[in-house]
Amino acid sequence: MPRPMRICVPGLPHHVVQRGNDRQATFYRHDDYARYLDILADALQEHEVALHAYVLMTNHVHMLMTPTSPTGLSRVMQALGRKFVRYINGTYRRTGTLWEGRFKNSVVDSTSYCLACYRYIELNPVRAGISGSVADYPWSSYRANALEQSNPLLTPHPVYLGMAESPSARAAHYRKLVHERLDENLVNELRYSTAKCLPLGDDRFKAQIEKQLGRRVGSGRVGRPRKL
Repeated sequence: MPRPMRICVPGLPHHVVQRGNDRQATFYRHDDYARYLDILADALQEHEVALHAYVLMTNHVHMLMTPTSPTGLSRVMQALGRKFVRYINGTYRRTGTLWEGRFKNSVVDSTSYCLACYRYIELNPVRAGISGSVADYPWSSYRANALEQSNPLLTPHPVYLGMAESPSARAAHYRKLVHERLDENLVNELRYSTAKCLPLGDDRFKAQIEKQLGRRVGSGRVGRPRKL
């Protein structure tokens, strides 16, 4: 079966997922998470990609990013793969691959799905049962987006900024959103689109992406999505 063709559209947010090989751990201690974020910060700046939300789980990562070029996402992920794998292998005296093949991504309709992706990403530790509260998990963007904690990695998306005029009002509004239950159909649609590298949006949005790219981007009915 041919692997899905990755879509990268400059100026639009993309939900990016990368999982450890055979679902094995990719982070072993706090220093590993911190090193990953340091490498990510350099790669974002070098390749002019904006990061809006993220979570680092034990064996996979989720990020919401907007590139300024068609190759921006790939270059950021290549830098992470090269430098972080070298760090992990050197630190723990291991060899071989760390990540499960290519990263997956889905270009996201900003108007309808951007904040849903924010919430889905940051709620991962709660859904996985490794944190009782989204605010207690230290390796995500939640504390910056919801509690105004400084995080130089992040660039707020215009949709996030549009929730309110002041930072405190935006944070309060976002906290309320996060504590509202995400619709299960929306979660399945988000997972399916990312697993298949399909646009996440309505038919009009998908048609716009096809027109911009000059090719069909594929479609499919949401069935049993692979857990991301």
